[in-house]
Amino acid sequence: MKLTLNLATQPLVTHRRFLVGSGAVAAIAVLVCVSVGWHVYSVRRAQEEIRNKTLAVEKQMEISVGDRRELEKFFKQPENAKLHERAAYLNTLIDARSFDWTQMFMDLERLLPGGVRVVSIAQKREHGRVVVKLAVGASSDGAKLKFLRALEGSREFSDVRLLSEHAPGGASAGDQSLLELTAFYSRI
Repeated sequence: MKLTLNLATQPLVTHRRFLVGSGAVAAIAVLVCVSVGWHVYSVRRAQEEIRNKTLAVEKQMEISVGDRRELEKFFKQPENAKLHERAAYLNTLIDARSFDWTQMFMDLERLLPGGVRVVSIAQKREHGRVVVKLAVGASSDGAKLKFLRALEGSREFSDVRLLSEHAPGGASAGDQSLLELTAFYSRI
């Protein structure tokens, strides 16, 4: 029989629990450090890719700005400026000729109530939109109001503005009032 006898003045204390806990904390700390390091590495790599893309875009922008300056210089030359003015003039003529008068008259015919007649029509382009100036004769106030309501409610005519209303002079063909108005015309 063996007896173990402890002659120490204090009982034996094991540090096993402390060592296991500190080992677990150390392992967790190592994992956290590795994951933070990996995250920092991947962020730096992504930032480098973004920097490279930004530099490529900036170089492309510099090339584009240089090309634009060259083109502006080319178009500012006197012979090219004259060509540009001529092209702009021809484009306005083409725009004026491409206006579909027949369709506009069909739209107006649909809107005109009895007792209202169109005296004159003029069109021009402003900022890419067609502005129509109308002079309309109305035989009564009711017919005039019907026409204005129909014009404002139509899809083709927008931003209707009454410029003036006055009694017609001379041979008026039975008109009580003459209206001058403008509207934007667009065929949808």
